[in-house]
Amino acid sequence: MDIGSGKIPCGPICFALQYRDIDGGAPHGQGAGAGGGNHADQGVCLQVVGTVDGAERELLRFECLDNHPHYHYDPANTNVRVMLDPTVTGNPLRWTMTQLRRKLPAMLGRAGYEQIALQIDPSQLMPTLDEVEAKACEMAISKRRTVRHNRGTDVIEAGNIRFGLEMRVAGQGDGGMAIHVLGDIAGQEIELLAFDCFRIYPHYHYGPRYKNERIYLDKTLVPDPFKWALNQFKGGKLPAMLTRAGYPTVAAALDEGLIAEKLPEVEARAQAMLSA
Repeated sequence: MDIGSGKIPCGPICFALQYRDIDGGAPHGQGAGAGGGNHADQGVCLQVVGTVDGAERELLRFECLDNHPHYHYDPANTNVRVMLDPTVTGNPLRWTMTQLRRKLPAMLGRAGYEQIALQIDPSQLMPTLDEVEAKACEMAISKRRTVRHNRGTDVIEAGNIRFGLEMRVAGQGDGGMAIHVLGDIAGQEIELLAFDCFRIYPHYHYGPRYKNERIYLDKTLVPDPFKWALNQFKGGKLPAMLTRAGYPTVAAALDEGLIAEKLPEVEARAQAMLSA
């Protein structure tokens, strides 16, 4: 992995910061962090970097991601990866800063860089980590990718949610039917889920305005993305998808019988728009 450009030096090491924004299952060359097989995720990546045999090298890496936070010992060589349990550790960035303040020499030793660890001045390290934390926290807020779509040209009410439909035009000649699942949060309409049933790069979003996990569909396996999206609704997947998007109270209050009654109207309206 490339070393982040935001570097803060501290004696024999430096701390490099970058923001990772990974799309789920994105075709190569399409979307941030593209690469088939990835899990949708985003967050701050903090690297501990030093000079080894005259070359800059990653010694430790902490990936403070939303869904799969983890850290690496000696990423460039042995690359021992340890997954975090967010239920126990809490905020992964705060957890990382705690470990750096308390355990950095020990972690460098385990990674095989004990001699570098011995050269670090503790009186220099602590104020440097204060600077690193301030910059990382600012990056976690300012770099977060969210997206704001239109609500749709045709909106169909379904209890505590509504379906917004529109024909979207995207870049590179792409586009198609978009389905916005909308709901009211604290008196404001929010897009809870979005399904972009595009011709070339179909994908969907969990919580576009919140965590914005964007996951691409494989057109070989899902040749009709619009039909696939409707099948998720018909198959009763909305509660689980809304919960994953970060809206469990909306999911708990769904009137699934009413939604089932409204889905034929959603399908008919969308098919008319597609035909037009």
